Amino acid sequence: MVDRSRLNRLDLNLLVALDALLTERSVTRAAERLHLTQPALSASLSRLRTHFNDPILARRGNTHELTPFALRLSEHVTTALEATRRVFDSQATWAPAESTREFSIYGSDYGFATIGTVVSRLAAERSPGVRFRFILHTPAVVEDAANRLRSADAMIIPHGFLSDLPYRDAWRDDWFALVADDNPAVGEELTMENLGMLPVVMTYASRSAFTFVSRQIQQLGVEPRVAVVVESFLSLPHFVQGTDRVGLIQGALAPFAAQLGGTRVLRLPFPPTPIVNALWWHPVHSRDPEHAWMRDLFAEAGRIVERDVSAHTP
Repeated sequence: MVDRSRLNRLDLNLLVALDALLTERSVTRAAERLHLTQPALSASLSRLRTHFNDPILARRGNTHELTPFALRLSEHVTTALEATRRVFDSQATWAPAESTREFSIYGSDYGFATIGTVVSRLAAERSPGVRFRFILHTPAVVEDAANRLRSADAMIIPHGFLSDLPYRDAWRDDWFALVADDNPAVGEELTMENLGMLPVVMTYASRSAFTFVSRQIQQLGVEPRVAVVVESFLSLPHFVQGTDRVGLIQGALAPFAAQLGGTRVLRLPFPPTPIVNALWWHPVHSRDPEHAWMRDLFAEAGRIVERDVSAHTP
């Protein structure tokens, strides 16, 4: 249960001061950032030190460093500030055409280049004041999604990585192979022998970050000769062009590979498990009408992306 009597004694301005101090690691720079005098921010730091019984900033020679306790506070402060901002940005009535809300979305460059671009275009046509902040996720973010999504609006990621969170399916995609136009080892069709003999470019390859198609190849009894691992889907064609390598690419990214030139997209020699991309969010956002509008926008954009996939893949 929340101790409301303790909350009543707290000053939310101290949260803003703490965020600036943790970010700038300097009373002078934090004061400049908040447009306060240095004595005023020093007084806030003193109150914070008393409250937490910790120095927060510790002098090391001519600089200051965050104490171990302050480092632990950093992420909580960011989350708390974002949650506070959302509370006071909420409106009893909301008109999309007049909104200036910013939606923050975690995802990969694959998600941003496909559905992200369509969503931002649709929003610009209907709600020109609405903004989107697309943030690249990392394995650490995905593993901590339930917590991260308290302060972000959503995450674009296929099924298989998250659970126990609300979601809405966005679009389906398939995996294909990408090879150089002048790769002499690959004919009109890619074979399982090609996958076993030729070097492969993987996107993400670790215990916590992987693609299901790479696991599927192994389950079929083929151990790929991994030549390159790149944590970016959009850059994969650059590592295939002019080489004998095979890359694994989503259908929605086929047009991007075509623009680069020098490569061709082929079907895999087995039926790959389809990619079911979804938009995931924390339950705290479920009843937010602005968030619901954003989810509808992603659903509409997903239908457009799925249609484009069918038009541009073999």
